[in-house]
Amino acid sequence: MSATIFAIVNQKGGVGKTTTAVNLAAYLGQQQKKCLLVDFDPQGNASSGIGVQTESLTCGIYELMMTSKTLPETLCPTPFKTLHLLPATRHLAGAEIELVELQNRELYLKNTLAPLEDYYDYIIIDCSPSLGLLTINALCAAHKAIIPLQCEYFALEGIAGLINTLTQVKDTLNPLLEIGGILLTMFDGRTALNRQVVENARQFFKDLIFDTLIPRNIRLSEAPSHGLPISIYSPKCNGAIAYQALTEEVLKRAKQEQYSTETR
Repeated sequence: MSATIFAIVNQKGGVGKTTTAVNLAAYLGQQQKKCLLVDFDPQGNASSGIGVQTESLTCGIYELMMTSKTLPETLCPTPFKTLHLLPATRHLAGAEIELVELQNRELYLKNTLAPLEDYYDYIIIDCSPSLGLLTINALCAAHKAIIPLQCEYFALEGIAGLINTLTQVKDTLNPLLEIGGILLTMFDGRTALNRQVVENARQFFKDLIFDTLIPRNIRLSEAPSHGLPISIYSPKCNGAIAYQALTEEVLKRAKQEQYSTETR
């Protein structure tokens, strides 16, 4: 069975996108799932967040996708035996411009990852905070998009444009693309506004909203500066418990979909 590919996507920065990509991948790795984390954001935060020093890297996802470099040259180990990283190098920032002139420019990442799908159970792509060509490439490669959504009013307003983009990609470039779930992040149950946003989101998006709420948590904020996923940095904090629950929910949804497909 080939890998399920998730794109963690939101055009707005600071919503917990990279935190979600790193920690979902880490918990999948901890559960002995064969998982590949693809850092497709030129800022390289997913790479550094899992302990890879990007300044010294000369090979990563850009070099695998755009040059003759091979997988063994570009793949990085992580703290988990079954989790690998395709890091972002400084050259990834230029890929957006280079791709513009190329034929089938939206499909470069899809074609790069295709040979890897039979090896991994899950591939997690951390997207850049924009809806440019890099993110379109990620959506063309993915089977499911997970959308981190900050628990604030303006975040709900901004999600309409993203869902419209996902619909356009599905209709024109990637018919397999589905919304794998909307993840509410930075939740503070003490504020009436946060509670209201959760209620409104669940009324409007219904089953697309994950049951798991990711709380505001200082340990989650600290972990990237130590180059560690939360499961290692502070495994008993509220943030760790939430991401562990999210991972269980993702696996449960995947199992239900597989069963549904098999019984059709």
